[in-house]
Amino acid sequence: MSLVSDLRTALGDQDILEEPVELHVFSKDGSLIRGQPTCVVFPEDTAEVAEVVRIAGHHGVPIVPRGAGTGLAGGASPTEGGVVLVTTALKAMEIDSANRTAWVGAGVINLDLTKAAEPFGLYFAPDPSSQSACTIGGNVANNSGGPHCLSEGSTTSHVLGMEVVLADGEIVVLGGQAPDTPGLDLKGLIVGSEGTLGIVTRALVRLLPVEPDVRTLLMDFPTVEDAARTVSDVIAAGLVPAALELMDQGMVRSVENWLHAGLPIDAAAVLLAEVVGETESVEPQSQLIASLGRANAARTVTIAESEEDRALLWLGRKSAFGSVAQLAPDYYLHDAVVPRTRLVETMKGIYEIAERYDLNMLNVFHAGDGNLHPLIAFDASDPEVSKRAYAAGDEVVALCVGVGGALSGEHGIGREKRDLMGTHFSEIDLDAQARLKEALDPEGLFNPAKVLPSGSRCFAFFGARRDVPEGAWV
Repeated sequence: MSLVSDLRTALGDQDILEEPVELHVFSKDGSLIRGQPTCVVFPEDTAEVAEVVRIAGHHGVPIVPRGAGTGLAGGASPTEGGVVLVTTALKAMEIDSANRTAWVGAGVINLDLTKAAEPFGLYFAPDPSSQSACTIGGNVANNSGGPHCLSEGSTTSHVLGMEVVLADGEIVVLGGQAPDTPGLDLKGLIVGSEGTLGIVTRALVRLLPVEPDVRTLLMDFPTVEDAARTVSDVIAAGLVPAALELMDQGMVRSVENWLHAGLPIDAAAVLLAEVVGETESVEPQSQLIASLGRANAARTVTIAESEEDRALLWLGRKSAFGSVAQLAPDYYLHDAVVPRTRLVETMKGIYEIAERYDLNMLNVFHAGDGNLHPLIAFDASDPEVSKRAYAAGDEVVALCVGVGGALSGEHGIGREKRDLMGTHFSEIDLDAQARLKEALDPEGLFNPAKVLPSGSRCFAFFGARRDVPEGAWV
């Protein structure tokens, strides 16, 4: 029997797509990288996921795990064809309020988890900008972060255990309620592996208590450098706010043109800061942040007076990427990380790169942990502009790595940054990672051609290069 016939026997006709238009919808994620799947499947439980893995393995066909498709690094784009395995039907959720944990299906939407936990006075800390659409499975695969991960950490800090389907179809449970499970930290190995080592079908996540009080501040500055210095001064003062988010003028104007929230479009940058905790500590901390902002030339400091005002500010921040659709049909960005003390010089370098390549580059980033998001708004149908955009992106990454930074803070490596891994890792590092992949996925069927450059296993990698297959960039 054929691959599709075997899958129909296992899942039924309603859970398989193979028409050209349907396949086109699932041929890419939120990146600009497109592939061509053989078929798309929607397993309804872990047993069906395992069966799909066994069938695909029998036919020697790649498997690309996919959640909501909001990823920005091409991790869920089927560049090598094969089966796109969508986990959105895995929506089971069991909240254990006594232990402040929850077993959550891979298809549960991030924001829905927090909504379900709210009656218990709990919430899930990682909150990507795509929080209302992205799924827990995708968050685990990419070790996603978000604006409020400055003080609480990214997804890996909130995953206690998980159910995983391995390459041979075996179902295993890693980790658990115990705070420090004996043995090797295989759970930590899977978080952030981007579907290359196994398929997470459920995750045991930590839930945090909702803090009793909150202050949200908006400060605007005459220069980006003033705003960046404020961030460094806040951390140097011993404060670790819940969030420190920065948007430059281009991004502020884009957001304001869509949201009409009264953001100061004449400012070079705005800094959004949030402090949570007991009122006795929140009030003095927010005042200290305000004073540090004023000491760095903040023109105005506004504190949200109501929950509605606060929600509007965060809507603006989390809508930043989407607002760029007003400027151009496409955008290209990286999420490299730099030390906070190097923010000022890094931003100067990023603006110089944008000017040299004559590109419209907007910036929004998790300033508190140095996680940058320089975003190039452009028309990907123009080959010349696309070439400049990708070249500029490579230079931005090289700049960030050169000041002691890292390739990615939360979006993952996927296909987009795969050929830049040599700028950060040695041949020995890449070989060690390839050996792990080989041990858990010996046939290389889980999300192939992602994360690790070709030749990693045999020391044949000679640095970063962009050898994108014909038709991969659209």
